[in-house]
Amino acid sequence: MSRVGKYPVEIPQGVQVAIVDGILTAKGKLGELKLPLSEHVETTVADNRVTVVPRSKAAPSRMMWGTTRALVAAMVKGVSAGYSKTLEIQGTGYRASVQGSNLVMNLGYSHDIVYAIPAGIKITTPRPTAVTVEGVDKQRVGQVALDIRNFRAPEPYKGKGVRYSTEVIRRKEGKKK
Repeated sequence: MSRVGKYPVEIPQGVQVAIVDGILTAKGKLGELKLPLSEHVETTVADNRVTVVPRSKAAPSRMMWGTTRALVAAMVKGVSAGYSKTLEIQGTGYRASVQGSNLVMNLGYSHDIVYAIPAGIKITTPRPTAVTVEGVDKQRVGQVALDIRNFRAPEPYKGKGVRYSTEVIRRKEGKKK
């Protein structure tokens, strides 16, 4: 039995949710997102709430029940408030800047890394050692932040690299004489 799927998703002021031909569409002040619905669950919109109910007691229906509810909740929050991830860059000479539609990073390699900013994602650098990724789609924001982090993941000895602002790096002790 899904614990997440039982609760309906509340639709905040300024967000419209509609279901047409098996596709749930959420529109808000920040944009519009679409979600193709599974045939294993029944999704309804009524009284400023989105309710998800499994069509049967089979395992795929129960699995998609909580998953669909979580995806709908993420869409509604994304079009109303949006998502953001903050990355921090640590290391001597490591820095990043936005130049046009590219994020240019100097991460200690022999060349600068140029990352093309995808459509629907906004990247800012409030200071040279911080990168903020913002957008309406939770999955895409997380994926772009991960792509940036993977250019130079933090290493355990000095902690140099790109990390999430909330990430804690387990440090190792270096060589002893």
